[in-house]
Order: sequence, then C-alpha cells, then structure tokens
Amino acid sequence: MIKIAMFDTKPYDETSFEKIRPENVEITYYPVKLNKDSVALAAGKDAVCTFVNDTVDKYVIDKLCEFGVKLVALRCAGFDSVDVEACYNRIKVVRVPAYSPEAVAEHAMALIMTSVRRIHKAYNRTRDFNFSLNDLVGFNLHGKTVGVIGTGKIGKAFVNICNGFGMNVLAYDMYPANDLNAKYVEMDELLSKSDIISLHCPLTDENKHLINAETIEKMKKGVVIINTSRGGLINTKDLLDGLKSRKIGAACIDVYEEEGSLFFNDKSGHILDDDIMARLLSMPNVIVTSHQAFLTDEALGNIADTTINNINLFFEKNELPNEVCYRCENFSQCSATNSRKCKQ
Repeated sequence: MIKIAMFDTKPYDETSFEKIRPENVEITYYPVKLNKDSVALAAGKDAVCTFVNDTVDKYVIDKLCEFGVKLVALRCAGFDSVDVEACYNRIKVVRVPAYSPEAVAEHAMALIMTSVRRIHKAYNRTRDFNFSLNDLVGFNLHGKTVGVIGTGKIGKAFVNICNGFGMNVLAYDMYPANDLNAKYVEMDELLSKSDIISLHCPLTDENKHLINAETIEKMKKGVVIINTSRGGLINTKDLLDGLKSRKIGAACIDVYEEEGSLFFNDKSGHILDDDIMARLLSMPNVIVTSHQAFLTDEALGNIADTTINNINLFFEKNELPNEVCYRCENFSQCSATNSRKCKQ
C-alpha cells in the first residue's frame, strides 16, 4: 500500500482523486498547508502531495527525509514553492506539467473581456435594477495588440484565442516556438507596443518582479495587465503605483505575491489586514480572482490522473516522466531515476 499525505486539500480535490484512486494507494486528506508546523502529519507516509501555496523549504524537506518520505508529488505545474536544490539526491519531486492549458488561457481571456467590456460593473448595476449604460463604454479587441510573455502550452493556447479575436499578437520567450501565429520581439518592444500584456511564464529567480516600476514606465499609457501565472512576476506595490498614476488602465490578476494567507480561504467574516490587496480591491479597474484559472472539471480530472500516475510509476516502476530536478535544463524532463544520479 502506497500511503500519501495530501496537503491544502479542498472538497473538489478529494472528489477528483477519489474518483480514480487505485486500491494500492491510500490518501489522507489534510486541509492545512504543508509547512514547518504541519510537516509532522507526513510521518509514516511514502509521499506527500502538495499544491501551489505549500511551503516545501529545506526545513520541511529535512523533516520529510527524516520521516522516510520518498516523493513530493506536486498537483500543479509550478514548482517555485519547492527548494529543488535541497531535494536533490535525497527526495524526488514530480509535477503536473500540463493539466489543461486551455482552462488557464480561457480564464485569462475571460478576465480581459470582463474588464474591457465592463461586464462586472454591468452585472452589479443591473442587480440593483439600474439599466443605465453610462460609464460602461469599452473597446474592441479586434485589431488591438496583445503582448504575450511566455509561450509554453498555456501561452500558445492564449495566443490561439487572441488570433480568433483578430488581435495582433507580439510574443516574448527565451525559447521561441516555430508553430505559433505571433511575432516574436524583444521585451522592450513588446512593452511599448502592447495594448494588453498577459503573463504566461513560470516564476524563476531571474524573472521575479518582471513587471516593476521600470518596465511599467516603458508601457503604453492605459495598458491592461493580465496575470494568471505566478504572483511574484509582478511587484504589486509598483503595480498599485502604476494604477494610481493612470499609467496602467486596468489590471486583472488571478495570482498575487502574498496569496498564501488569502487565496483558497473564506475571509468574508474577517478584516483584511493586507493593505495592498485591500487597495487593489477598492479600485474599479482591478479584477481579482483567487487562483481560479485552473478550476475546471477537465483540469481537475487531468491533475488527479497525472498525479496518481506519477506516484504509481515511481513506486511501482521507478520511473519519473515528470520529474523536477534543479540540475537539469529548465528544471524538467530529468532522465534520472531513484537508483542513479541526474544526467547533469
């Protein structure tokens, strides 16, 4: 029996995993996040299953190794919450690289449409029987220029959606794709020419706070910024300053730098002690969703399927098709197995 401790579990996680859980896998579902205070719950388990806001730092990794845990199975694509260097040669890490690129890309476009056509304002207004169209003027997406930063699976899906709207697509990626209907340009050109900028890249040490005061200054006045990737890509204070100065026309964020203590939790009965988030939520040109972009039936099913498959392949066949390894190029597709060192 393979014993798994799943952290930061919500009802929809348990539902999707229990639908496909094989008899040889036993999962204990914990609603708490994995961190130094909760890591003791992993004692006696073979693996832990974590999500985006769990803290898998060196302290937690040391404890997991002490408990004999052999695998960290991320049920997400991003792995910035894991100290992969501290894991090397001690505990294996796997992820779900592509659970549903279309889900995230479609959510990004939904945020854009909601913002530029003022749908959120119209919804609230008509609920009060106010059918006035004053202050609801938007703009066409057709013919506008969208800058897409990151053209992996999600970025590609988003570009395809933008193509369908008749938009001009500029793209930036260190590894350009050959089959994309977009024009690759340098970052400065993308920043200066885009009416809308959408982020679709992973968070790394090199691109943390990619959107900051300096890059915002290079953007068009009135630019719309979309982030459905990772909160750390944006310096939120600088974003707030850009909104206050009217340099940024609107911002739609599904992720947030300090989301760990907020997102996925009901805070409606509490005073919000995050002043920056409170200020963002007070602005009529800001839309915040709480890391919801992935949340579709299809994506949840794919996450469960891939995670269970990752776990079974490791324990049954010693295979790691979705391993994250800090020694390998772009942290993925490592050829190492539990019995030998990484190829690098």
